[in-house]
Amino acid sequence: MTRWVIPIVIALTTATGLGGAAHAVPPPPPNPSDAEISAGRQEADAKAARVGELTGRLTDAEARLRDLTDDVAFKLELANKARVDLETAQGEADQARRDADAARVEAEAAGRAVEDARVRLDEFAAASFEQGSLVGSVSAYFGATSPQDLLARAQLLQAVSESSLDALDDVERTRAEQANKDSAARAALDLADRKQDAADQAKRDADAAQATAVQAQQGQAAAARDIQDDKARVEGELDQALNAVEGLEGQRAQYDRWLDDKRREEEEAARLAALAAVQAPQAPQAPRPPVVTAPSSSGVETVVARALQQLGVRYSWGGGNYDGPTVGIRDGGVGDAHGDYYSVGFDCSGLMMYAFAGVGVYLPHYSGYQYHAGRKVPLAQARRGDMLFWGPGGGTHVALYLGDGMMVEAPYSGSHVRVAPVRYGGIMPYATRLL
Repeated sequence: MTRWVIPIVIALTTATGLGGAAHAVPPPPPNPSDAEISAGRQEADAKAARVGELTGRLTDAEARLRDLTDDVAFKLELANKARVDLETAQGEADQARRDADAARVEAEAAGRAVEDARVRLDEFAAASFEQGSLVGSVSAYFGATSPQDLLARAQLLQAVSESSLDALDDVERTRAEQANKDSAARAALDLADRKQDAADQAKRDADAAQATAVQAQQGQAAAARDIQDDKARVEGELDQALNAVEGLEGQRAQYDRWLDDKRREEEEAARLAALAAVQAPQAPQAPRPPVVTAPSSSGVETVVARALQQLGVRYSWGGGNYDGPTVGIRDGGVGDAHGDYYSVGFDCSGLMMYAFAGVGVYLPHYSGYQYHAGRKVPLAQARRGDMLFWGPGGGTHVALYLGDGMMVEAPYSGSHVRVAPVRYGGIMPYATRLL
């Protein structure tokens, strides 16, 4: 609405005949319309919302990737367990086979010993029979012709029982024991074979589960990379949109300064004209041009723009001041592990300090104090440019509300300034409004 007014102002001022004073101010710079600035802001807001959406999706994708990575690690351990169990089962099976082979050899040796003893006993019995006795039978006592013959036969039977017959019994017992050992060894071998079969199957199952988990992890990693690429692309578009808005607002600010200079020139010209009118005869004067004003840029948008200009700047605990990012300080813990104390960046309250310094509001470097720096409004009534807080007394975290459920923040060590959806877990019930 102001563009057509400027030529009129210039023409009327020139018509007053004020000479050089009328040309002290250069021609007006471009003055973007409110609609152009509003459209630029809407585009930047849309890009910021898209960045926030992609950030949320990336956070979910990375959480899923962490879960899958943990699952892969678990499956790897199961595969390792299966391999150990398989090696143990194979060792047990090999030992059982060796025991069975040894028992079989001992049983065969015992059998041969029994057969040898029987042959020797038969030979002894045949020789004794030829001498008139029936060795190995009770009938050997019958038919004795005299007490001396009976005693001789008894002595013969006793000798046989104490030697060959007893040896035969020992061999038979030994063979029975070895046969039992052979049977037990075979049973152990069967059990070991079953254990090895089970271990083989467990290994195959564990390897298959591991392969499936790794494939899922790789797929999720690819999905996360795709989202990251989309996010980087949209962040680039956001930077372009912010630069465009900044350019338009810069032109508006330049125009406002030109207009202020023009107004001062006109006031000076009017003063000189009034003075000349007092000192000279009255003469008709051209009508005084109307005072032209232009709307100034919103303080809230200045704060928002300054915060969004820092997207991508790394988090540094204790970093940031009214002039921009600074080197962080040691915290003795997580921040030190990420090198915050030698890296340039912002922490959450440092980002708020920089954002609001653009409109002349200088906040302390502590979110708990920032929580009490302005007027409290219910969280449900929060609007663009309000500060949101978390933790007791707002002392845990602070972010700048962008509207539509989105915020800009410096979240934590190892991250960077970003746009994200508002997290309502642990949030304070009131927002703080400074503008």
